[in-house]
Amino acid sequence: MIAPVPMKTGTVLAVASGKGGVGKTNVALNLSVALARLGRTVALMDADFGLGNVDVMLGLSPDYHIGHVLNGDKNLDDILLAGPAGIQIVPASSGLRTMTSLNTSQRHRLSATMGKLRRSMEFLLIDTASGISDNVIDTLQLADRVLLVTNLDPAAVVDAYATAKVVTSSSRAEIGVVVNGVRDAQEASLAFRQLDIAAVKFLGRSLKYYGFVADDPAVRTATQAQRAVVEREPQSAASRCFRILAARIAGMGPAPGQAARLATGLGEVPPPEVSQCA
Repeated sequence: MIAPVPMKTGTVLAVASGKGGVGKTNVALNLSVALARLGRTVALMDADFGLGNVDVMLGLSPDYHIGHVLNGDKNLDDILLAGPAGIQIVPASSGLRTMTSLNTSQRHRLSATMGKLRRSMEFLLIDTASGISDNVIDTLQLADRVLLVTNLDPAAVVDAYATAKVVTSSSRAEIGVVVNGVRDAQEASLAFRQLDIAAVKFLGRSLKYYGFVADDPAVRTATQAQRAVVEREPQSAASRCFRILAARIAGMGPAPGQAARLATGLGEVPPPEVSQCA
């Protein structure tokens, strides 16, 4: 287990999914930019240490990556990249098998790196790898909140539940759900309630509904252009959803204690303002 991050100031939000292909990295990137456009200081760490792609999504070509820091070869300041709206990007390596399972010293350096970022940023978003590998679990343990990204695919919902189960067994972090690529709030509510009912029944806790992102061709167009959709097409349906999501997260106070998150019912009904984002 990684040692706790000391001197907590900023909020650490881990973006996870369980299943790949649900748009997790896109959500992490656009949420980071949307938070920055609200005037918040934001860092985005690519924590898929062996198969990073945040830099690719922005058309960046880093000389160094988080692996150099975790191996003790570089300092954090050596690898930081400037992203859209002033966000700070911590890139990951790509195709390095040695980074798929961190050793003890690398884990300690990861904790120290996150500690440094959270002392200088209001929000540190962590784009985790897909699945529930040791690297993912270790990273989730350092988060104040876990944002689970899913869609309507039954396999994605099942894998999101599996991730919620792992978080519950190893962390006190709040778990919020974002349903990606749906037509409207009704579809998002369906996926969320499937997750939340299972969490209440089998995990003894309810989940939080953070919002949804509309299925929008502007997202694909922006991805192909290696841009964040909130920057490239700020008036698109998806961009409006990201702005609402950012405003909700920016307005949250400190993550509540575990007792406040124990199950008391079927979870939260999707808030009415979210249904207006698309």
